[in-house]
Amino acid sequence: MPEPTGADLEAVRERRRHLRETYLVTKEQRPRTTARGIHHAAFVCRDVEETIRFYQEFLGFPLVELVENRDYRGSSHFFFDLGNGNLLGFFDFPGHEHEPYRETIGALQHLALSVGDESFRALKQKLDDAGVEYLGPDRGVEDSLYIRDPNGLGIELYREVLGQFEGTDLL
Repeated sequence: MPEPTGADLEAVRERRRHLRETYLVTKEQRPRTTARGIHHAAFVCRDVEETIRFYQEFLGFPLVELVENRDYRGSSHFFFDLGNGNLLGFFDFPGHEHEPYRETIGALQHLALSVGDESFRALKQKLDDAGVEYLGPDRGVEDSLYIRDPNGLGIELYREVLGQFEGTDLL
C-alpha cells in the first residue's frame, strides 16, 4: 500500500494532531492505571523446540515453564523470562493448520524488547555471525534492530530504557 502524500498526508497528520489534543493525558492529569503491567503476551508457534531454541539459545531469554495448555489437550504453553517480571508466552496447537504470519488488523506488527547497550551490540554481532537478516540500525533509527522469529513474529531489539520513547520519559 502506498504511503499518503500531499493533501492525504496532511489530513492524516491533522487527524493525529486532533487525537493528541483530545486524548493524550499529561503526567499531571494521568489517573493511576488499573493494571499492574503485562503478565505475558501469548503467541501461537508452529514448532515448540524451534521457538525455544530461538528465544533461549539465540536471544538469551530463559525458558521458565513448559506445561500442557489447560484448555486444549496436547497443546503446550510455555514462557520465557524477559526480565523485570515480564513473560513472553507461546502456545502450539498440534493438528491445527495455521496460515503463515501476515501483518493485518488485529495481528502483532512487532514486539519491542528493551535491551541495554552491551546486549544490543552482542545481539547485533550474533545476528551478523549467524547471517540472520534484519533491518536497522538504519532509517534514522540508531537504536533498533528488527528481526522475525521462526514463526514470523516481528521482534524489535530496542536500545531504550523501559517507559521511554526516543529518550522521552512517558511514565
